[in-house]
This record gives sequence, structure tokens and C-alpha cells, in this order.
Amino acid sequence: MMKKLINKPEDFARETVEGIVLAHPESLKMLNGSYHCLVRADRKKTGKVAIATGGGSGHLPVFLGYVGYGLADGVTIGNVFASPSAEAMHEVDKAIHAGAGVLHLYGRYGGDIMNFGMAKDLDEMEGIEVTEVLVSDDVASASKGKEDKRRGVAGLVFAYKIAGAAAEKMVSLAEVTRIAQKTVDRTRTMGVALTPCIVPEAGKATFSIGEDEMEVGMGIHGEPGIQRTKLKCVDEVVEDILLRIIEDLPYSAGDEVAILVNGLGGTPKEELYLAYRKAHEILQEKGIAIHRKYIGEYATSLEMAGMSVSLLKLDDELKELIDAPCYSPFFEQSR
Repeated sequence: MMKKLINKPEDFARETVEGIVLAHPESLKMLNGSYHCLVRADRKKTGKVAIATGGGSGHLPVFLGYVGYGLADGVTIGNVFASPSAEAMHEVDKAIHAGAGVLHLYGRYGGDIMNFGMAKDLDEMEGIEVTEVLVSDDVASASKGKEDKRRGVAGLVFAYKIAGAAAEKMVSLAEVTRIAQKTVDRTRTMGVALTPCIVPEAGKATFSIGEDEMEVGMGIHGEPGIQRTKLKCVDEVVEDILLRIIEDLPYSAGDEVAILVNGLGGTPKEELYLAYRKAHEILQEKGIAIHRKYIGEYATSLEMAGMSVSLLKLDDELKELIDAPCYSPFFEQSR
């Protein structure tokens, strides 16, 4: 049985966006009254590289929660777990372009790749230079050596933060693209799901799982993970996924990292801090220093219970950019 505080299921995505724009008109605005197309409400800065992102609804604050100062400039929003159209992406790109080109920054999913590619073609026909970086941080979705096949999950947050900070420095499109790709290359994520979620229009769970089971490596749309096991205590869960992450890059003694402990939508914040406690212990034991930490809901899957851990390996360049201030209604940071 689906129990949600909604109106008509088919209106869920539209009404969600309308509520957000009504709540935050100083930060976000729709283009031509379309809930599929949102851009920053402040004035464009001529000569600044514009960053566009997008994807399906159901993952707040991804994707639209990272549109703002020091982050992305525009977003195209699809229905729940569905890619937005190429035409909508093109409209956003035209609106945010400020003379220095547009970076498409989004997660590696088939529908998004196809539609952003078509939008790029439309942009270039109108003289807008476009580059793209696909976030592919989910170590569970493809083996080491096949990083270009991996899904983009919560590591998107690091890419938005660092590429957005670089763009605010008024560097070139090539430079913003390089920095975004460098961030992706140094980011790894793995998660665990305890329950499914329910897509409003489907009205039923995206997958089934036993009351005493969990899925290691589950994707944010319910894609199968790498292992289904009996439910374990949080220390065991964190040790399992964090050691896989550390070995994958690998991260080693002397490294400095940013860590993101992310709730998937139905996990109490107390449990996320329990997870951070163990992650901190493991990293400390391995001589890996935590430069910045983020604990909370940053990339969700409706009401799915579970969590993910992301690590970004920093250097001096990336430390300066991740420390830069940013603001959106969903993500704010001062130095």
C-alpha cells in the first residue's frame, strides 16, 4: 500500500518544483513557466562559464538543490527517475550561457547521456560551446579499470561544489572542465539500501527485500547491488563499504579527503552520525586525514532507507575550491 502526502501521482514532480520555487523565489526561477527548467534567479555574470545539470525527480536535493552561487547555474528536471528532454536542456543552456560556454555536469545514466548529447548538438548549432563531464563515482556498478561504466551517485555533490567554485573564479571552460573531471576521477562512493522506495505513478515498491536483509551497492533507482546479506550493525556496514572504497582508488596514509555520509531519504540523521563515527575511526587508523565532512541528506531516493559514503582525495587545488563559499536553498557553505 502506498502512503504518501501527495495529490495526484502524475502531478508529483510538477507540484514539488512549484512548491520549491514559491518558497525560494530569490534563488530559483522557472523558464517560461516550465517546471522542467530552473535557473538561478540572480543576474548572470558576463564571461562566466555556466554549469548545467539535470536528471529525474525523486532525488532531492539532487539535482535542483545544487543550483546557486558557487554551484550550478541551471537544471533540467524530469519526472520521477526519468530523464528530462533534450529540448528542455537546450532551453536551460541558452538561458544560462553568459558568453564563456556551458559545462554539462551530470551522472552517468543512459537516458541523460542521450538527451544531453542531443542538447549539445542543438547548442552548438546556435554557437554555444559545450563540454561535458559525467560523474561516475559508484564503485559497486562496475569493476576497477572500468570506471567509465560506473553510475553517478552522491559524488555529484563534490563535482558541483568544486566545478562551481572554479567557474566563480572566471576561469575558462577548458579549465572548469578539467577541474570537474579531476574531481570525478578522485571520488569514490558506495552505499547500502535497507528498504525500497515507491515511485508515485507506479504505486508500488521498486524492488522487494526481506525485513532482515540489506543490499550492498544498491543504485539510487533500485538497481541491483553486488551482494544481498542479512542486516548487520552499522560498524560492520561502514567497514565493509569504506574499505572497498579505500582500496578502489586507492586512498593511502598521508592523503587528505572530504567525506560525505549521505542518507537516502528514509534514514534518521542519528544513524548517519553513527556511520560517520566508524568512518572517522577507520580513516584515522589508516592515516587518512579528513579535511571536510558532510553528514546528512545530499542525494536521496524518495523514502528509501539506507546510506552511502563518498570520499574525495584532495590536493591543494581541490582544497581551495571545496573550501570556497557557496549558496543554494539546499546547500550553503561559508569558508
